[in-house]
Amino acid sequence: MTDLRIRAAAADDLPALLALYRHLNHEDPTPPPELTAAAWQAMLAMPGLTVFLAERGGEAVATCTLIQVPNLTRGTRPYAFVENVVTHADHRRQGIGRAVLAAALAAAWQAGCYKAMLLTGSKQDSTFRFYEGAGFRRGEKTGFIARPG
Repeated sequence: MTDLRIRAAAADDLPALLALYRHLNHEDPTPPPELTAAAWQAMLAMPGLTVFLAERGGEAVATCTLIQVPNLTRGTRPYAFVENVVTHADHRRQGIGRAVLAAALAAAWQAGCYKAMLLTGSKQDSTFRFYEGAGFRRGEKTGFIARPG
């Protein structure tokens, strides 16, 4: 993976990210460009939010989002959420997803976060093993989801 580059995504990376996200939730409707542009600008402006982008040969092949949250417990150490983890279908099982997660976790630890959390909607044991291999532990806490309506 010597040709793999992982960096924080920049403003002009929006089209590449949107293409990658099709490999995450291909059934999601495509929002109007003005909405995606506005959401992307808000994300770029949000302190503590970083979208990591892995590139191989100049092509965007994986991404994840890290959100660091200020905190009043744990000695005021922040905590982190990892979301929207996806690797392009043609580049899976090559260690790229694990590498992009390692970059996100390194940033969280560098920022002093005392923990990083993620949720997955997958029920596949292979997905659970992937996250465990990237340093996450199953069963330490229980996740709950609320949705409107």
